[in-house]
This record gives sequence, C-alpha cells and structure tokens, in this order.
Amino acid sequence: MKIVLGVSGGIAAFKSCHVVRLLKEQDHDVHVIPTATSLQFIGRATWEALSGNSVSTSVFDGVPEVRHVSIGHTAELFIVAPATADVIARLAHGRADDLLTASALMARCPVAVFPAMHTEMWTHPATQANVATLRQRGVTVVDPAHGRLTGPDSGPGRFAEPEQVVNLALSVARRQTQFPRDLEGRRVLITAGGTHENLDPVRFVGNRSSGKQGFALAEVAAARGAEVTVIAGATHELPTPLGSEVVRVESARDMYREVEKRDEDADIVVCAAAVADYRPAEEKGWKMKKSADRESTSLTTLSMVENPDILKSVVARRQERATQDHAGPDKSSTPNSTTPTIIVGFAAETGDPHHTPLEHAQLKLKDKGCELLVCNDVGQGKVFGRNTNRGWVLSRDGEVTDIPSTSKFGLADSVWDAVANYEDRVR
Repeated sequence: MKIVLGVSGGIAAFKSCHVVRLLKEQDHDVHVIPTATSLQFIGRATWEALSGNSVSTSVFDGVPEVRHVSIGHTAELFIVAPATADVIARLAHGRADDLLTASALMARCPVAVFPAMHTEMWTHPATQANVATLRQRGVTVVDPAHGRLTGPDSGPGRFAEPEQVVNLALSVARRQTQFPRDLEGRRVLITAGGTHENLDPVRFVGNRSSGKQGFALAEVAAARGAEVTVIAGATHELPTPLGSEVVRVESARDMYREVEKRDEDADIVVCAAAVADYRPAEEKGWKMKKSADRESTSLTTLSMVENPDILKSVVARRQERATQDHAGPDKSSTPNSTTPTIIVGFAAETGDPHHTPLEHAQLKLKDKGCELLVCNDVGQGKVFGRNTNRGWVLSRDGEVTDIPSTSKFGLADSVWDAVANYEDRVR
C-alpha cells in the first residue's frame, strides 16, 4: 500500500520515525512529507533513510512531475502524525501553502490525523472546531493520549505511541472510510487482560492473555466517539488505550468489584478479559516451599475455589434493574424509559473431541444471557500475545458473523459493527 505520512513541527515528531519503521516492516511504500518546521526536529536525511524515498517540503521541488498533485492523488492512505494545532487549522481551512497541505487537498483516500500539542491548545475552542470540521468532511481525527507533555505538565494532548498510530491508521485503510461516530455519547465499559490469582507473595495462577484485544476494542470505540472505561488486568506492557480511562486490577475479585461499581452507568459492557475461572482457596502470606518439612505449606497440592462469573453477574444485575424499573416506585407496570445496556461477552475456546469452538460458544451464549458473544479459537499459539485474531460474533437472535483472520484492531472494528447491526435489528 502506498502511504503518505505527513509530519508536522512538534517534539513528538521523533516518534514518527518508528511509525515509518513499523509501516516498512509490513511492506508498505511510505512517502514522508515533513513541514519545514518539523525539519528542525528530524532532518531530511533521516526520513529518506527510513522510508527509502526522497523527501521534500516544497511544491517547487520535482516540478516536472507536479509532486503536490501526484503524491496525494496516488496515495492509498494519508496519515498526519503528529498533527500540531497549526497543521490541523490549515487542513480544516483548506490551506495549500506547503507540500503537506497541498497533497492533503489532493488525497481521495482515507485520511487519519493524530494530534499532539499542549492541553490548552488541544482544548481551545478553535482547535476543537477545526477537529469537528475535519470529522464532518470524513477525516478520522483520533483524540490524543492523556499523559506527560513536553514540560513537567500532564494532560490530554500527548502523541499516541507508534504502534497505536499504525494500528488505527491501517484500520481506517481497511474500512476505506473514516471510523463512523456511531458511538458518540455512549458510555462503554470494557474488561481486558488476564487476571492473576495469588498463591503467595511470589507466585500466582494466571493465563496467557496479553489484553491486546480488549485494548483494541477500547481504542476503536473511542475513535468511534464513545466515552470508554477499561477495567484492565494483566496488561502492564501495553500503552494506555487512546481516549480511555483505565482502572488497573489484579485478581478476578478485584475486577468483579470494579465492574459492579460501573456497569449500571454503561450503555454497552464488553467482557473481553480472560478472567481466571478458579483461584487458590488460600493465599499464603509467605513464600511457599517445595516441601512441608520446614513447617511451611507444600506446593505439591493446590486447593482451588471458583471465581465469580463477571459476565453472568452483569446480566443478572441488568435483569434486576429492569424488574425494578418496570415495577416503579408504586409497583405499577410503568414501561422502562431507558435503553437497556447491551452486553457483549467473549469466549476463548479450543474445541475438544465432542465440540468445535463455535459449538462451545453457542452453548455459552445461551448460558450467559448476553446479546452478543465473540468466540476466538485460541489453540496453542493462535491468539494469545499475537497481533492477529479471528473468530465469530454470535448474537442472541441467531445470527453468526464470521470474522476472517485480521489484526486485533480489525476484529475490534468488526465487533463494533456487529453491535451496531444488532441494535438496528432489534430497534
């Protein structure tokens, strides 16, 4: 794929070097168009060495080929990362006073913009109006991260991590259009990652889940306009998902409690975490030994008890609230005026001699009582820790959607499409 990467003049430009490297590793043809001021941070030679293509900032370079026309016209994906307040303003107002903005006006491919600036600049009404204008024109503008900025201050405006830029931008390219803003105003609660059930201060029982799929769901939901909260288990090696509030937990019971606090206020709950089904019956306050000959508990026998079922509990609490709402304060049969929470479960299955992964998922959907269930075939080395995924989305009304092998961001986008389609069918 021919990808144009526009780089504007901010300190975050150094991260875009890694964006180029990641795109090249996936065999994309990358053409970097820096602004003149961005060359104060990263030199032309660096961009040419990383991309393997010549680099210019001016419409007067390469005049015979009319570069400002040819580059934008032949691009299959146009990324601006980082995008300063100045470049966003110039894009919104149709300026064409350098090669980057002129090429952007020529582009008829998907365009993804990743802002980076200080909080006051990002939240200024002028910037927000420019962002709204770009979105109305079909440009995907991904809200920046919240975190440490150039100086000692922190807040919204931090540039996304390179992997996040690449994953979201390529998801836009797969759609061949911007992310729809169909989750605007919706509150989404997502669980992600595995849980650790402590044996003692040193050891725990856990699983191989990385949390990548749950975080991808969060980032795509935020890009589609949702207000996202993630209850995250073992996800410490991943960057905080863009546009999301993250609550860190360790055990299944911790996750259960945090979900219980928040699910009533959510419009959509997605239980994507790989929650441990069981935990040690007793957590020791000291390190357990190999044998019990030193007056310590032995590791040779482990007694386990069942963890709470988070997905089932969310469904049960929703049913309880619906019953109370219908009864009303005077116990009359007043219809519920609010839209019920949509609940999405995940099933990590391997199949066995008696059932395929899909058959296991169909049984689980009936047992859990949620609207949608995403099933992954997680046989050895297939999903956990990898950047790709595949599976099926099963709905309570009997529809099964096959999701071929794709990136975890591609699967996340398909899941949110399935949520939208289900709501359309039952509305």
